[in-house]
Amino acid sequence: MTIAKRSILTALTTCAILFAPVPDCLAGDPTNAPSTKAPDMSNGADNFYKSDKVTVEKVTFKNKLNMKVVGNLFVPKALDRSLKSPAIIVGHPMGAVKEQSANLYATKLAERGFVTLSFDLSFWGESEGQPRHTVAPDIYVDDFSAAVDFLGRQPLVNRDRIGVLGICGSGSFSIAAAQIDPRLKAVATVSMYDMGAANRDGLKKSTTAKQRKKVLEEAAAQRWAEADGGAAKYTSGTVHEINEKSHPIEREFFDFYRTSRGEFTPASTTPLLTTHPTLSSNVAFLNFYPFERIAEVSPRPMLFVTGDSAHSKEFSEDAYKRAAEPKELVVVPGAGHVDLYDRVNLIPFDKLTTFFTDKLK
Repeated sequence: MTIAKRSILTALTTCAILFAPVPDCLAGDPTNAPSTKAPDMSNGADNFYKSDKVTVEKVTFKNKLNMKVVGNLFVPKALDRSLKSPAIIVGHPMGAVKEQSANLYATKLAERGFVTLSFDLSFWGESEGQPRHTVAPDIYVDDFSAAVDFLGRQPLVNRDRIGVLGICGSGSFSIAAAQIDPRLKAVATVSMYDMGAANRDGLKKSTTAKQRKKVLEEAAAQRWAEADGGAAKYTSGTVHEINEKSHPIEREFFDFYRTSRGEFTPASTTPLLTTHPTLSSNVAFLNFYPFERIAEVSPRPMLFVTGDSAHSKEFSEDAYKRAAEPKELVVVPGAGHVDLYDRVNLIPFDKLTTFFTDKLK
């Protein structure tokens, strides 16, 4: 197993989690753990938050391909179980797992009275799917509808009052799901990435046609290699070391995924491979257009939350522009992209609570 080399320029166009290869000194050695650099725990960074006001149950359900999806069901201890309650599905960042950001949001919203469900996308974390870390946007999208299937059959849940919250890449998957699944009654995104546009065009449309063709050629060559019995290669993802020359976005993601602030390695992978999609499958994102029919989500409400200094801000602004009413764009002062993964002093939980309370009536 190796991580495919990319220049920073090319890598910046291809992934929402972080945009550079693992250094050669780590390639092929899955026993190497991420750096132990001290994390930045400012602004209440609390990714692994637990609550004594909420019960948590591991659950499983099947998507349309009969693949097992694994999640966590959060229920407020004070919930009136004689009533059917509203529920919220929470999707994790692309390349992450439910233990990274999604569980935090699900816990905090459960404290505020909602039944919530976080889950691992297919091919990631505890959910089924081979090869691991495969990029399959259509299956990711169906995972959200499968989560609706699951929640709607729970005795505690009102199946007509189910909403969705997508973080980073899951923002685009949840929007795509809402376009074809009217059972999702309210849609919110946080630090949302359009995974299609990010891979086709790069940040601020910096990717050239020549660069796109090179990416396709690399993926095609890797498909031949795997067809001939070669080992998988992995791409993009978060770097495993930083130095004085590291890009600010590299540093931003490294501080979450490669330190104790947010590092989590599921049993299905190794520290070397966390966040990295397979090289041969990542090009599937080039055919992913999650905003194509976003206006048709209306009259169901949409909320887009982004940081004022987030490198991903352009995607929330684009989605907001394309969406029809009712819609709202919330820009959080002093927040970058990854800040809204876990910094509870910056995450607008009050706004999210008001949105889902009002819109899931």
